[in-house]
Amino acid sequence: MDEGYRWLKSIADRMKGEIAKGAAPEPVRLTVRQLLQRFGYERRGDLINNHIRNGMEKFGLRADQDFTIAWLDARIAIELDADASGAPGPPRASDPTRRVGQLDAANRKPMSVKPDSLLMEATTKMQMNGYSRLPVMRNERDVSGMLTWKSIGARFALGLERKHARECMEPAQVIPGDTRLFDAISKVSEHGYVLVQAEDMIIAGIVTATDLAHLFRELAGPFLFIGEIEGHLRNLVHGKFTLDQLRKASGNEQPIEGSADLTFGGYKRLLENEETGSACSSASIAGSSSGIWMRCGQYGTRSCTSIPTGSTKTSAGPYGTPRASSTSWRT
Repeated sequence: MDEGYRWLKSIADRMKGEIAKGAAPEPVRLTVRQLLQRFGYERRGDLINNHIRNGMEKFGLRADQDFTIAWLDARIAIELDADASGAPGPPRASDPTRRVGQLDAANRKPMSVKPDSLLMEATTKMQMNGYSRLPVMRNERDVSGMLTWKSIGARFALGLERKHARECMEPAQVIPGDTRLFDAISKVSEHGYVLVQAEDMIIAGIVTATDLAHLFRELAGPFLFIGEIEGHLRNLVHGKFTLDQLRKASGNEQPIEGSADLTFGGYKRLLENEETGSACSSASIAGSSSGIWMRCGQYGTRSCTSIPTGSTKTSAGPYGTPRASSTSWRT
């Protein structure tokens, strides 16, 4: 049993003991980052998330919110499942819906200026920090508007003399932190940003189109890269195998009329087999696998390998990608 599981077991034992004494069990409150550190991790991933979830399930525990998508420094509570605690009613489940307030950018307080601040002061801050917009705020809860290069340029294009931030601002786009991410995307697409308001009405952060682009890469990147890797595999096996060999590799799960009909798993079985894997020359492997190495390197800390031959046994990587036990790619 690893250190993280021993920690979960101690929590479950303590809470069950409190229930046996007739007391209400006290949940363990900590941040998502601290939860990961308990298991020796610094970041989340499919295998890591599943490891922690399986541990909670094993010892009858649950988190009050989904730690796999919550902000890293958000505070969560670990408590007993309803079945383990004996509490009446159906067991509660954490909400898996992605909210805009879960983004890192939504939890970094933005730089701002007062309405009466000189326009020169505001534009200096924007230039020095590379900002295209700056909130105009009376205090941490009261937003007067948003100052942008577009709103400033519009006033000066009309020949209007403006000295203060309030004279060049436009209405600000403010949404609560519990807004569904899909709903926030349309506003960011239209206005280029949204100010995120926490439960206590404080402006907690600003989310821009750049932040959503980074999120898209994080969430969709693995699937796009797997598609590219599958394309390299398809090129590698094209024209090198008989129809019987292809059908055998497919496991007869579907009609096979050519190599293009194979699934990702079919390509893997075809290439790891000693008899069929040798049909691909070293030159073909080098040419096709170079693209796979490049894709793996772009994504970062995902284990990847070159195309396996009959002498190399493989296992599935975190996203179903082929991974040889002898080689890994780290950036």
